[in-house]
Amino acid sequence: MKSNRIKSLAKRVSTLAVAGTLGLLPAMTQAEETVKIGVLHSLSGTMAISETSLRDVVLMASEEINAAGGVSVGGKSYMIEPVVVDPASNWPLFAEKAKQLITQDEVAVTFGCWTSVSRKSVLPVYEEYNELLFYPVQYEGEEQSLNVFYTAASPNQQLVPAAQYALDELEAKKFILLGTDYVFPRTANRVLKAFLLKNGIPEENIYEDYTDFGHKDYQTIVNNIKTLAASGDAVVLSTINGDSNVPFYTEFANQGLTSDDCPIIAFSVSEDELRAMDTSKLVGHLAAWNYFMSVDTPENAAFVEAFQKYCADNNLPGGSARVTCDPIEAAYYGVYVWKAAAEKAGSFDVDAVREAVYGLEFDAPGGKKKMHETNQHTYKPVYIGEILEDGQFDIVWESEGLVEPDSYSSLLWEGKEFPAPSGGPK
Repeated sequence: MKSNRIKSLAKRVSTLAVAGTLGLLPAMTQAEETVKIGVLHSLSGTMAISETSLRDVVLMASEEINAAGGVSVGGKSYMIEPVVVDPASNWPLFAEKAKQLITQDEVAVTFGCWTSVSRKSVLPVYEEYNELLFYPVQYEGEEQSLNVFYTAASPNQQLVPAAQYALDELEAKKFILLGTDYVFPRTANRVLKAFLLKNGIPEENIYEDYTDFGHKDYQTIVNNIKTLAASGDAVVLSTINGDSNVPFYTEFANQGLTSDDCPIIAFSVSEDELRAMDTSKLVGHLAAWNYFMSVDTPENAAFVEAFQKYCADNNLPGGSARVTCDPIEAAYYGVYVWKAAAEKAGSFDVDAVREAVYGLEFDAPGGKKKMHETNQHTYKPVYIGEILEDGQFDIVWESEGLVEPDSYSSLLWEGKEFPAPSGGPK
């Protein structure tokens, strides 16, 4: 497909009179050089609770870049023209929409996906056409494609530190691994289980349970947790995704369980999901991320203010009360990483941009970060936060500096050679 990609490259960069793209970018009063980017996030269905905000922040980053003069490549400044599609929490539709962005809309890069099943759905498309996807959500690892840059956490940057925290600080002896039934929770729990067994937790003290996307009835599951937690030494490690988190936490509280009885450490519940919950009953539960809105720096304060202003100015739901979270930060700086790499390469060509990303150091709202020199992932700090009544997190633990990412977990590949990267130039 390389010849098709080269043939279409020039079409991605066009001279257009763009007036308020999607109603969310400032109008350009005269013809401008433009470059198209794809935005591939669910705006409807079970994952809209999480993904809509990523669409919003990618558009905000695009607007900021355009306001600052655009992307400077080959002596010209290009305005970003986002092309937004809604795969509607439908995993096969993700692949169709990805192909549409590449072959019909002819975007230079795509920012998108949340669940690993959606990423797995589109991966063959990006590899077939040798195009780039920036993926902004923590995931299970066990993947390294030359056509994906993973700007969020791999397991050693989220799952493993959280389990270590549960052992050291919470003195947990029983672990309840709950998840939505798809690739991320299943693989994440393989990593967690391997870690716990290696650290002396007997297999009979590790419990797993999975539910479908959109699951609502958690009465039986929470009742089982209540029985397992009666001894006071149990912790839930949760990879429940999407809007199922609302009935899960609600049922947990309805049955009289609190963080004192059995703390929940979540890997997919952030400030954004907490907007839809009664946080007064969630105080003390935990989440492991690489960014929190409560990171106390002037740069982060400016980012939060800018995002809230952007949402208010564009009449987006929540307006000036909107929150930021880890995937929002990762989606936001992904656009800037791509911009910096295109400018460094002096081209929008995928292969040139890919090489320019490696080792790139940059400032993000949550602090300095770095793209890995070889494995497509991102050096990041790790935080554990405790839920407060206002829906924010009090950071109770943080790593010493940036943690190097692993594309494959040594816990699952002990004594074996990691697979070679997939995808890349044809």
